Amino acid sequence: MTGHPAPSASAATGRRRRFLALMRKEIYQIIRDPSSILIAFVLPLVLLFIFGYGVSLDATRTRVGVVVEASTPLADDLAASFRASRYFEAVIGRDRRTFEEDLVLGKVRGILVIPSTFALDAATGGSPRIQVIVDGTDPNTANFVQNYARGVVSTWAAIRSAETALAPPRVIVEQRFWFNPELSSRYFLVPGSVAIVMTLVGTLLTSLVVAREWERGTMEAVMATPVGALELLAGKVIPYFLLGLVAMSLCVAVAVLLFGVPFRGSLLALYALSASFLVPALGQGLLISAATKNQFLASQLALLSAFLPAFLLSGFLFEIDSMPAPIRLITAIVPARYLIPSLESVFLAGDIWPMFLRSMAIMIAIGAVLLTLAARSTRKRIA
Repeated sequence: MTGHPAPSASAATGRRRRFLALMRKEIYQIIRDPSSILIAFVLPLVLLFIFGYGVSLDATRTRVGVVVEASTPLADDLAASFRASRYFEAVIGRDRRTFEEDLVLGKVRGILVIPSTFALDAATGGSPRIQVIVDGTDPNTANFVQNYARGVVSTWAAIRSAETALAPPRVIVEQRFWFNPELSSRYFLVPGSVAIVMTLVGTLLTSLVVAREWERGTMEAVMATPVGALELLAGKVIPYFLLGLVAMSLCVAVAVLLFGVPFRGSLLALYALSASFLVPALGQGLLISAATKNQFLASQLALLSAFLPAFLLSGFLFEIDSMPAPIRLITAIVPARYLIPSLESVFLAGDIWPMFLRSMAIMIAIGAVLLTLAARSTRKRIA
């Protein structure tokens, strides 16, 4: 009997030491590289501040022109309701032509015309109407103006009926908005921006750093060692996986503590979803770097194939059901599509595990395909 370890135990010890050495090398490289720190921590905070403070889909204080063609107590009362609305900044005029040029130039977003027959129609039991003229080149704002104007008129009519008791009782529709009663766009923009940040850290940063190693030739030096392809990929992926979770934790802390976004779910669900999303994000980054071996090409491909789809085709800003059928099919392979609704639910609604488990299974399946392709592309080739 000798004191030497068995060959299998020695090989396992060697693999473990190589793997730990690879991870230690990646961690040192992340710490020493200013661009990694910039993309992992500074860029996410900048994006979060932009989405938290700078981007809002809420239409408040929209400037409109209110035309009162004939001054009567009834028409003036309705015009006053428009001026008192928190959604409008109303400017009163007597002729719609006064505002037509402003509407074309975008100085006002709509013209609300109270016709000269308004009071007469109301007095004779007719159906008084108002005209809403909006700029159709901006459909979202046009819809906001139209719907808010309808709401102001309905509220005004209900109050006036109650005060005068001249009209029959109206059916009042009480609206309830679950999870986000104020309909604040910040509450879904900020959680969605966390997914954008994780896309940047997972795909863009990974593709850039690994492509840089190909350019400098250090990847060939690593491949000259006994390290295996799976050990190499795992040694690359795990440090950036942890970095992505740290960046996500920072963003969530800022979202809750600074922007006041409610967090009604559990940390377990948050980290399980985030970890599942990082699998395809990192796999895509590795695949891009292995295919291009060039930082410029890698950054362009990462932006085109990861950042833009996450931004435009994930439901973050645009409703997927409103997209054409071919585009909806493409969204099925965008991992952010499955993360963003789940993140919004974790923040605003709480844990909905059937939804989360389905999203996690799809994201992990996409990630498995991407990692398999990356492993095949990362072959040992020493020129």
